[in-house]
Amino acid sequence: MKAQTGRAQLDPRWSKHEMEADWWTHAGNTSGGKHGAVREDLLEAILDRANLKSAWRRVRSNNGSAGMDGMSIEAFPAFYATHWSRIADQLRKGDYLPAAVRRVWIPKGNGEQRPLGIPTVLDRVIQQAIAQVIAPLFEAQFSEHSHGFRPGRRAHDAVKSIQSAARERRSYAIDCDLKSFFDKVDHHELMRRLRRRITDNRVLDLIVRYLKAGSVLPNGTREPTPAGVPQGGPLSPLLANIMLDDLDHELERRGHRFARYADDFIIVVKSKRAAERVMRSISGYIETKLKLLVNTAKTKVAKLSQCSFLGFSITAKRIRYTDTKLLAFKQTIRHITSRSWSIAMSERLERLRLYVSGWLGYYAIGMPYAEARALDGWLRRRVRLCYWKQWRLPRTRFRKLLKLGINRKTIKQASRCRKGYWRCSNLRVVCIAMDNVWLTEQGCPSIKEQWVKLRYPNG
Repeated sequence: MKAQTGRAQLDPRWSKHEMEADWWTHAGNTSGGKHGAVREDLLEAILDRANLKSAWRRVRSNNGSAGMDGMSIEAFPAFYATHWSRIADQLRKGDYLPAAVRRVWIPKGNGEQRPLGIPTVLDRVIQQAIAQVIAPLFEAQFSEHSHGFRPGRRAHDAVKSIQSAARERRSYAIDCDLKSFFDKVDHHELMRRLRRRITDNRVLDLIVRYLKAGSVLPNGTREPTPAGVPQGGPLSPLLANIMLDDLDHELERRGHRFARYADDFIIVVKSKRAAERVMRSISGYIETKLKLLVNTAKTKVAKLSQCSFLGFSITAKRIRYTDTKLLAFKQTIRHITSRSWSIAMSERLERLRLYVSGWLGYYAIGMPYAEARALDGWLRRRVRLCYWKQWRLPRTRFRKLLKLGINRKTIKQASRCRKGYWRCSNLRVVCIAMDNVWLTEQGCPSIKEQWVKLRYPNG
């Protein structure tokens, strides 16, 4: 194997695909089982070479950061080729100990911070392999009202289902918030639900070890994890759905209309009195049966139009993104097009393209065409501002505008304009010189055109 690895590194004729196939073929062949088959011996299905290869591809495509061991995605193939046989033996014997997750915090929209636990690349691959095998065991029993992290389902489906309920005159909502859900999951309750479908004790013990692995803070302090499912690992979303599946079926049994996406769910009813009654009853069920905490400060009964669900406000007639999401979008665009950020325009425009494309892919469903046009014009003006700032010397502006076809007399007036950059970005001569066609050629994204493609994909 060492000779082949060396050949892959030295011989340029070996493609990346061939190199990847080589180390998987020689180091990962731990079982001849068929991936996805129903087996009592789940651990061997998890360690099947095809299943591990699929798990690696998923982990690699996510391109996450390193865990506490510092190993990168790029370094993992060599590590796997050298050490996997030993690790696989440890997994079969029940001796494998997962590494603690690296704790980081990411900002939330309300000013708070959400904790994330980043496992090592090796643990991400193993967790992904576990999830791929056990997910089909639970998928068939999951509720139709559960939309998060499930194949063929997305957040838009949950939003549209709530709008469908609103059209049936269900105008009041119970907007329920679970307090620090991923940090408060009771391990005993979770394992009790896993045992309903999983009979291989080695798999159950491995999942317990992942739950109890602990976390390492930025200052090096290690913290135990007596409860919770750390966000950041491939297994966590599936475990969250398994934990909350009983809640889904209880709501169905009571005949409620609702939608859930991970730990975010909303129930819609026809009257305020019914909403208050349901809130008291469901809060009691969550705290006694699931042993989770309801955040009373954020859980509320209100008109559906006054609530937000997955970033949208919903009524029977429309779906619209919330004002806070629009504000966050504009703040990010202002940051990318900041006059004081000295980066190349090509890089700035690429960042704009990626961010606008991702944001519209999710929020275009809640954007009217008139707002798409207005935001499109605003974005182009922000880009013109960046160019005008970059051409800050009068002689540079003269040369650039002349090259763009503006006559000398008009250029002389514009190039020496003493107004601020934002006002100059809307001058007629600047708009003519840097018109929409030119901006598109430079790589500036068009919100309007992307909106049309997303809302009317068939033309």
